[in-house]
Amino acid sequence: MTVQEIRAAIRDIHDFPKPGIVFKDISPILQSGELFAGVIDLIAAPYEDKTVDSIVVIDARGFIFGSALAYKLGCGISLVRKQGKLPWKTHEISYDLEYGSATVEMHVDAIKPGDQVMVVDDLLATGGTARAGADLIEKIGGHIIGLEFVIELSFLNGREKLDGYTVNSLIEIED
Repeated sequence: MTVQEIRAAIRDIHDFPKPGIVFKDISPILQSGELFAGVIDLIAAPYEDKTVDSIVVIDARGFIFGSALAYKLGCGISLVRKQGKLPWKTHEISYDLEYGSATVEMHVDAIKPGDQVMVVDDLLATGGTARAGADLIEKIGGHIIGLEFVIELSFLNGREKLDGYTVNSLIEIED
């Protein structure tokens, strides 16, 4: 499976969820066993000889990719969710959006201090949510060994908010 084959399967949906936005629909990747397995294999490959204690997955599509990666790498997952969605004691962090703010949470025992953690989400856009997740991991004492994304919208400069971390994306979209 090649990155080009995966990229070709991404559907552009114009004016969703609002006018002027071009939504990158990953449904065709998820609907194909071959494409989905290719994404997982490509993201997992650099970590197969490393210790990954936990994969932190970002709400919500990060759950899909992170779960399969955890199975492949033999580790567990921990959730970063929108405020109010986790049932137990949490750490939370708020961050700014283009217009307003958001808050994400993680269980206080989601990872152990010193854990080697990979962060997974489907899309890197402005970087705010990924940065908030990274800050939560560090607050708990985890060590981030990489942030992995299927798609990066590089024109939104989200990687800049993740300076100092290893950031990888399978597919970079420049406009």
